[in-house]
Amino acid sequence: MRPIKALIVEDNAFMATVLCDLLKKRKSEIVVLDIAKTGSQALKMIASSKPNVVFLDIELPDMTGFELLQQLKCINFQTIFTTSHSHYAIKAFRFNALDYLVKPINESELEEAIKRVFRSANNNIGVKNALFNFEAQSPKDQKLVLPQQNGTLRIPLKQISHIESERNYSYIQLSNGKRELSSKTLAYFDDILIDKGFYRCHRSYLVNKFHIQALTDGNFVLKNGVEIPISRRKGTEAKSWFFDSD
Repeated sequence: MRPIKALIVEDNAFMATVLCDLLKKRKSEIVVLDIAKTGSQALKMIASSKPNVVFLDIELPDMTGFELLQQLKCINFQTIFTTSHSHYAIKAFRFNALDYLVKPINESELEEAIKRVFRSANNNIGVKNALFNFEAQSPKDQKLVLPQQNGTLRIPLKQISHIESERNYSYIQLSNGKRELSSKTLAYFDDILIDKGFYRCHRSYLVNKFHIQALTDGNFVLKNGVEIPISRRKGTEAKSWFFDSD
């Protein structure tokens, strides 16, 4: 099997060298074509060298990694994002189910990422969905991406009325009455959805503001009539959140 071709897009020379050295240890599987320090350089190198995988720094001097991808008419390579330890960036990657590495890059995590590259024909669908979310005018128009055993689940946020905890699993309740079981915990969803109109009003419930009809004593009443309990300790906070115009 021929080694796959990799392009590193990283403006930090030290980080780029470290990643390049780690990849060279696996030269039978992967070959580093070049290192781009800016998004503009990367666009030219992608067009000329046609890499199989791009290690893409999310923050570049002239643009973000997402803005770089937006400029491509066709994304025919796999993407592994790299980032400094930024909670905001990691939340975005998790929300979109994107492959990412946190700098400084751990060799074992890099190895797992490379294995995923070989297991998957491409991850373009996830990247395209991330770009769709990036361009969405409102969070409710974005789509939540969840890897499943039988594929990938993509759910528009405005279709999720609430999420209910079931031990170490979660039930995602949809506005059409259907529900999806996820292996992710409610804490996971709370972390990635807290800034997208969702609120954890109870240890077992995460509710979508878009679907709330009213607030009563101890409950949120959804537009379909379902009542979501509010824990006593969250009463004042829940009221403030609900009536916040934002």
